Amino acid sequence: MTQINRQLVLASRPEGAATTDNFRLVETPLAPLAEGQFRVRNHYLSLDPYMRGRMNDSKSYAAPQPLDEVMIGGTVGEVVESKHPKFAAGDKVVAMFGWQEYGTSDGTGVRKVDDTHVPLSAYLGSVGMPGVTAWYGLNRIIAPKAGETVVVSAASGAVGSVVGQLAKLAGARAVGIAGGEDKCRYVVESLGFDACVDYKAGNLYQDLKAATPEGVDGYFENVGGEVLDATLARMNAFGRIALCGMIANYDGEPLPLKRPALLLTQRLLVQGFIVSEHPDVWPEALTQLGTLVAQKKLHYRESIAQGLERAPEAFIGLLKGKNFGKQLVRLI
Repeated sequence: MTQINRQLVLASRPEGAATTDNFRLVETPLAPLAEGQFRVRNHYLSLDPYMRGRMNDSKSYAAPQPLDEVMIGGTVGEVVESKHPKFAAGDKVVAMFGWQEYGTSDGTGVRKVDDTHVPLSAYLGSVGMPGVTAWYGLNRIIAPKAGETVVVSAASGAVGSVVGQLAKLAGARAVGIAGGEDKCRYVVESLGFDACVDYKAGNLYQDLKAATPEGVDGYFENVGGEVLDATLARMNAFGRIALCGMIANYDGEPLPLKRPALLLTQRLLVQGFIVSEHPDVWPEALTQLGTLVAQKKLHYRESIAQGLERAPEAFIGLLKGKNFGKQLVRLI
C-alpha cells in the first residue's frame, strides 16, 4: 500500500493580513526512494515570522514562496528509511522540509542532531535558527560591554528570549519589551531579564524610560513600528541596533519612523541581517547554545499546536503575538 504524505501548500497570496484561506491541505503519494536518498518522518515543524514575508510576491532577500507548493519551514524528525550511506534509520535530523509530514532528501542541507541532552524540539528554537539569529545579532552587531543596557523587543519569543539571556551572560543589563503582564513576568522571573515593559499597557515610552534610566546602548529589533520609535528615543550616542524583524509591518502597511533624525544625532549603527547569510558563525553559535541548554543555563518556552492541519491557525496567531515562546507544530 502506497504511503500518503500530508502537505500544506500556499493556495493564494494574502491581501493584507494572512488568513487560513491562503493555505490548502493536500495528500500526495510518497514515491519509492532512489539510490542516495532517505526519508524523514517530521516530528516538529517550526513556525517563524519570516514566512509571512515569503508569502508576498515582492522583492526581498529571498524568492517568494511559490503558489501550490509546500510552504517553506524548518523541521526536525527521524530517518525512517534510507538508501543513503551517511544516513540510517533512527538518525535524528534538522532540515527545511516545510509544512509536511514526510521529507525526502539526498542529504543536502540536512544536519544530524543528538537529542540525548538537548530536546529534539529545541533544535528548531534556542539551538536552531532562532538561537543563532539571537547569537549573531547580539555578538556581531550589538557587541555589548559589561554594564551597558540592551533592549530586546518581542522578548518572550524564540529569538528575543535568547538575546536577553546571552546579554546577561555578557554582563549587560537586559530590558525586554513584550505584550502582556504574563509575558513580562516570564521575561523577568524565568529568563532573568532586569526589567520588562508591557507595550500593551498604553505608556510605552514612559515605561521604557523608567526601565532604562541610563539610556539604551544596544537594541535588538524584532517588531518595528511604535516599539522602534520609542526605543530610538532612548538610544545613547553610538548605540547599535540589530534589525532582525519587522513583524509590525508584515501585512504591508507603511510604518514610517517618527524621528529619523535620531539616527544622525545619536550617531547610531543600524544593521539589518539575515542569519542564513552568515554560515561561518553557525558551528560556534550552535555549540555554545547547545551547551547552555544542556547545562540548563539557557531557558526557553514553547507553544505547540498538534497536527499539521493546525499550522495555518497557529501561524496567524504567531503574527498576532498569541504565541508564548517558540511556536511549533507537533506532527506525530
